Amino acid sequence: MGMKMQNSTEMGVRRFGRMNWLGVYTLSMREIQRFMAIWNQTIAAPLVTAALFLSVFALAIGPARGEVMGVPFVQFLAPGILMMTVIQNAFANSSSSIIGAKVMGSIVDTLMPPLSPLELVIGYTIGGMARGLMVALAIGVAVMVFLGMGVAHPVWALTFVLLGSALLAGLGIFAGILAQKFDQMAAITNFIITPLSFLSGTFYSVETLPAAMRVITHLDPVFYLIDGVRYGIIGQSDSSPWLGLIVCSVVTLAVLTLDWYWFRIGYRMKA
Repeated sequence: MGMKMQNSTEMGVRRFGRMNWLGVYTLSMREIQRFMAIWNQTIAAPLVTAALFLSVFALAIGPARGEVMGVPFVQFLAPGILMMTVIQNAFANSSSSIIGAKVMGSIVDTLMPPLSPLELVIGYTIGGMARGLMVALAIGVAVMVFLGMGVAHPVWALTFVLLGSALLAGLGIFAGILAQKFDQMAAITNFIITPLSFLSGTFYSVETLPAAMRVITHLDPVFYLIDGVRYGIIGQSDSSPWLGLIVCSVVTLAVLTLDWYWFRIGYRMKA
């Protein structure tokens, strides 16, 4: 009895209550170190891609487009490019980690340690959020230096970057669990994530769309992420940032809850 009580006490100390915070920290750091080890692909490459998008649109469309929402077209475009890049990288981080481990058969190394489904979701989500935040910081600094832009509402901008990273990291977990092969993951990325990020107001104001398309766009949570970051940076948006905050928070919670449930029942965790 004494030995059982001692083991229970040690386990309680190790887990710091009901959560295995050491395990969550370890998983999070593994995910962060995984993308930092190839920073030239995960941080520098998105920065170059964003710069190319801005350069091409600035040269091809910028002079003819004039102002949008009261600011030059390039400044209108920059927040959308930033958020589009953030969500693509947050999704890629968690999805590639899970599908890679499943295909190589090493997913057991993550499932065997004493980590609950909630702790697994938190660890993978933090890794995706960290990559999204770093990409946002790199692009944000470049935009401020080369375009001379400020940040109208820093708290709103940071809130939507973090919320967008969490949502897409959650969707990355969802896709990583659902997919069994790399080509299935590629299909999800090419036919779902990329269209959502491109067709959610990244390159245009939704007010220019036909009425039916505006309604469809307002049903897309990614639109609110891009619109919210745009409000945070240039102070203008197509919808209320409060509405975007509510919609994105609810969708993020729903996605992460589904991730938790799938981890809990072990859904499709064998390649």
